[in-house]
Amino acid sequence: MAPSREELSQAAQTFCDAFAEKNDLETILSYFSTTHEVSAIEYGHPILAPFLGRPFVGISGVQQYFELIASLLSYKDITFSQYVIDPVAMKVSVKGKGTFTWLSTGQSWDETFTYTLDFDDELKVIQYQVWADSGAAYLARNGKLSEVNA
Repeated sequence: MAPSREELSQAAQTFCDAFAEKNDLETILSYFSTTHEVSAIEYGHPILAPFLGRPFVGISGVQQYFELIASLLSYKDITFSQYVIDPVAMKVSVKGKGTFTWLSTGQSWDETFTYTLDFDDELKVIQYQVWADSGAAYLARNGKLSEVNA
């Protein structure tokens, strides 16, 4: 029997809370399916940031994605709202907000982003998709964000 709308909502909220609370990588990965091929992708042109525009496939790929993000960015004050739940498609989209910092330059920006999470019947994430402000990430990466925020 497929999970209910409420169960799907709770699974998505639990995953998002783990990210917002900066749970360790092992905990984050525990929310991904072990019975389906999993993937993570953050949309954008790869020239803008090394984690953009390419799929990270398999649990090792997803792990690589989160390790890459952690090596380049820090974040704080993450909140999630406006969950859109499709129990037929087993998919949840959610709006997030927070402050991100590119570690090598120390430049920070406030960002609104979207996750779309696809789930299996065991309420584990199969596909993790992110749409975010790749322009701000690029400018921060190159130490130019303060020039446009002036």
